[in-house]
Amino acid sequence: MKLKPRLAVLIALVMLASAAVVVRANAPASAGEERYSATIRRTEYGIPHISAKDYGGLGFGYGYAFAQDNLCVLASWVVTLRGERSLHFGATAMSDDPVSPVTNFASDVYYKSVADSGVVRRLLARPAPVGPSGELRRLVDGYVAGYNRYLADTGVANLPDPTCRGKTWAGPITATDMWNNLLDLSRMVGSSQLKEAITGVAEPEPEAEGPVRRPAAGSNGWALGREATRDGHGMLLADPHFPWNGIRRFYQVQLTIPGVLDVSGGSLYGTPVVQIGHNASVAWTHTVSHAQRFTVYQLKLADRTSYLVDGHAEPLGRQEVEVALPDGTTAGHTLYTSRYGPVLATGHTDKVAYALADANVANLRAADEWLAMARAKNLTQLRAAQDTYQGMPFVHTLATDIGGTASFADTSIVPHVTDAKARRCAKPSPIFGLEAYVLDGSTSSCLWGKDRDAVVPGIFGPGNQPKLTRADYVANSNNTFWMTNPSEPLTGYQRVWGETRTELEPRPRVSLDMIAQRLSGADGLDAPGFTLATLQATAYGKRNYSFELMRSDLLKLCRTHPEPAASDGRRVNVREACRTLGDWDGRATLDGQGAILWREFFTRLRRPTRPGEPVFSPWRVPFDSAHPLTTPRGLKHDAPAVRQALADAVLFFQANHIALTLTPGQAQRYSSIPLPGCTEGEGCFDRVRMRGPLGTDGRYPEVDTGSSFMMAVELTPDGPRTRTILTYSLSANPASPHHTDQTVLFSRGQWVTERFTAAEIAADPHLRTTTVRG
Repeated sequence: MKLKPRLAVLIALVMLASAAVVVRANAPASAGEERYSATIRRTEYGIPHISAKDYGGLGFGYGYAFAQDNLCVLASWVVTLRGERSLHFGATAMSDDPVSPVTNFASDVYYKSVADSGVVRRLLARPAPVGPSGELRRLVDGYVAGYNRYLADTGVANLPDPTCRGKTWAGPITATDMWNNLLDLSRMVGSSQLKEAITGVAEPEPEAEGPVRRPAAGSNGWALGREATRDGHGMLLADPHFPWNGIRRFYQVQLTIPGVLDVSGGSLYGTPVVQIGHNASVAWTHTVSHAQRFTVYQLKLADRTSYLVDGHAEPLGRQEVEVALPDGTTAGHTLYTSRYGPVLATGHTDKVAYALADANVANLRAADEWLAMARAKNLTQLRAAQDTYQGMPFVHTLATDIGGTASFADTSIVPHVTDAKARRCAKPSPIFGLEAYVLDGSTSSCLWGKDRDAVVPGIFGPGNQPKLTRADYVANSNNTFWMTNPSEPLTGYQRVWGETRTELEPRPRVSLDMIAQRLSGADGLDAPGFTLATLQATAYGKRNYSFELMRSDLLKLCRTHPEPAASDGRRVNVREACRTLGDWDGRATLDGQGAILWREFFTRLRRPTRPGEPVFSPWRVPFDSAHPLTTPRGLKHDAPAVRQALADAVLFFQANHIALTLTPGQAQRYSSIPLPGCTEGEGCFDRVRMRGPLGTDGRYPEVDTGSSFMMAVELTPDGPRTRTILTYSLSANPASPHHTDQTVLFSRGQWVTERFTAAEIAADPHLRTTTVRG
């Protein structure tokens, strides 16, 4: 019995050796002088499996492989991090930030100010865990060397991606660029989404929406324990909803140092670690947390150049930033700082100003935390890794292990502001959208508190974090921690972590309902309990939960008001639309006739209102905190606003000669590939988001956010069994064969069978192996 796996490994090694290609451009005089060496094995869809004997070599192989697929994306982002976008692309064009885009000049001012602050230099001078570990430093240095080696081997003029071929801005990168990228990832839902408020370069956004851009990122995550799975194994579903363009895309990779590290999963562009993934015995994923990441402090000004703290004047810091322009000149910009952080360029009077205090302002710990999690052999070790580094910037962690235990924890970085302090120190907000946690900066009694178990001052330590361990399941779809498992609601935490006993959005509700139906067998897929196959099928169900909750009342509306009035007063015959919706099964499949009509109606029900105006709720039964899984529900079918919304939606279709049976496959696409799915607001689990509304041609702008790296994994004693799909595919290069190959699979509802072991990798008939040295 023991000879079979050994024989398989032997065969694998022989096959790998026979397929190997060695790349040694600009090689040193002798092998003994080589600093880095790695093997890159590519399986179906170009997925790289990188192995090396040490962290430097692993980083080298990763950087080289990533550059082969996505050099132009990282090269453009490096220009952003250096504050040089105005020089290369013009000051008024929009930046390449996929989450919080601003003008290039505003972007340059912000990133120049970060670089000039010296925060990265100071962190690199610190020992771990505050500063990077030796392993991470070697990984970063190797990644930079590998990226640069590929660029040198290929030459800018010969890059396969036309996006940056021959461009002056596509040059070598440095370790500083990598550290700045890791820092910016940590700041993504804090300082980096408030660039305009910090720099004051752009005009404030319209008051109805406010200046705070919530990230496009979202996510679903399930960790299933032994009581929820048919075979008693730990299982995990990862479904992060990150941007489909730019630097916040996921790259699928396996990273291996024999006997030290073997991890597979999704790694955000330009980072040398796996953020969402698994090893042989542990699997984990993340969802964006509702916890607060920053506070705003109201400064009591002593004069134009100082502010008061405990009655003593402290000078405002002054930072002069110079941005290079295309014509060879520079433009200067002045920023001000305080003990709390940057002074916002809004809300100033002759008496007060406001400063931003970001809990992630100096967080490089996240990458070390992910690296340590990847080495964990069980949940105890995974939790120890998180307790050591305390670097999760803005996400929950859901994990399971081979023993079949499911774990949830919000280990993210949260400013230490108790409810009592928030009430005592509260001040009015200078900006619509920043109402939460504006504190009095004139007294040190309103400074963030301290926990003894916190790795840095000012944040909550592990002992105060929301956590739950179960044998059945934990789940999150960007709801707060409260309903992680309805059988054991989490309460009693400070409000800075998020609200409890509040209404769940439709997506978290459908997520919990999907689990409940699978555990009872009510979904019709199979006998109760999860298998890998039923986990995949459940995740791809395409249920539209808002339609399910409102369907019966919608049909009542159709019977009683077949010709409602539109907003312009015209009567609209909605009978055909009602037949279409009545025949629809409520699933946003490629051929779901009625899915787009429902979306257009439901969107009109939920149109935003201006500040001060009452918000119209279309729900017939309002939310009841005693029944969070079944309320709100129903549709106010007799409400004039509901009838008008249906009439307006149908009128739009009629006026533009769009078929009422328009399907997702006809209306929504990515790189010309039709896509299934529906939107966040509708209550769709694996959601999509487009860049704008439905056009008069019956098409939405291209999908730009949604399910990104989906992973279903079962941890068995014989090794992990995993299915994945990278929805937008591995390469951003439009000329690459791996630009949309997985997108086609996603469109068809298919998955990729992951190859994790050496034997599984070697068995791929499309295997390509390259050895890189430098």
